[in-house]
Amino acid sequence: MESRFWHYDATFDPIALIRKYEKPDRELLPGHFTNYFGVAIATKLFPNILREGVELDTIPANWHADIAEFGAALRAVELAGKNFCAVELGCGWGCWMNIAGAAARSAGKSITLAGVEGDADHLSFAHEAMATNGFTPSEYVLYHGIAAADEGVALFPRQGGNNWGLAPVFGATVAEQDQAIKSGSYEILSMVPLSAMVPPGGRIDLLHMDIQGGEADLVEAALSTLNDNVAYMVIGTHSREIEGRLFDLLPKAGWKLEIDRPATYHISHTPMLVAVDGVHGWRNTKLLPE
Repeated sequence: MESRFWHYDATFDPIALIRKYEKPDRELLPGHFTNYFGVAIATKLFPNILREGVELDTIPANWHADIAEFGAALRAVELAGKNFCAVELGCGWGCWMNIAGAAARSAGKSITLAGVEGDADHLSFAHEAMATNGFTPSEYVLYHGIAAADEGVALFPRQGGNNWGLAPVFGATVAEQDQAIKSGSYEILSMVPLSAMVPPGGRIDLLHMDIQGGEADLVEAALSTLNDNVAYMVIGTHSREIEGRLFDLLPKAGWKLEIDRPATYHISHTPMLVAVDGVHGWRNTKLLPE
C-alpha cells in the first residue's frame, strides 16, 4: 500500500528543501541516533523505536515526522533573514528547535530558539539534546510551563512512564488546584503566554505548535500576537475539526496555507480514531509578502 505521507498538497517543493538541508557528513554518536539533518537524538528517549545508528533517508516519513512537516519547518528557515528565531510549543526533547536550528545554522544564520514544555523530565531531555547538538545557552531558552494565549495556571498530568502525549487543563480554579494537589495526579504549572516569547525586534520566524488538540483554541485566542509577530506557523493538527477551524480563522487574518496533509482516521473503528495527526504550514503574508 502506498504511504499516506505522499498525500499532501503544497505551494512549494518540500522534497527539494529536505534534500537541500541534508547533512551529508552526519556522524554516529554512541547511544544516539543521528537523523538526516545531522541532529543526534539519545536512544534512551525512545527505547522502543530508536537504535544507535545514522538515518539514511527521511522521505516520505521517518519515526516521528513526514515530508509535510519537515518541508514546512524548512520553509520557515528558507524564508527567514540572516537572523532566525524559532519557538516550539510542546517541545518535548526539543525536536523542532534542534532540526530547524541545525538547518538555520548550516545556512549561516544566527539563531534564537525557545521551547515550552510541561513535563520536567522531557525538559531535561531538551537541555541535553540542545547541548549534544552544539547549541549554546545563549542561543536558546526553555520554559517549564504550558503554552497559552494569556497568563494563568494550568494542571499538567504527572506521567507514569515515557508518555509524550499528555494534555493540560487550562485556567484551573483554586478549588481545582487544591483537588489536584490532594490527588497527586497533576502538577500545577504557570501558563506561558505567547507574547512572552516574542524576541526583541518582535519577530518569530517559525512557530511550531503541537499541543495535543489545543491548537485551534490557542490560535484563536492569540491571533493578534500571531498576526503581528509570527512569520510562519507549523501546526500539528489532531483532528479534521481543528483543521476546519484553522481554515476559517487564518485566511481571514491574512495567512496563506502553503502545505497541507490532513489528519487521517481509522474509519473502521467506532468511534473513529485519528490514525495520524495532520500538518499545516501557514505563511503570514503581512510579515512575508508574496
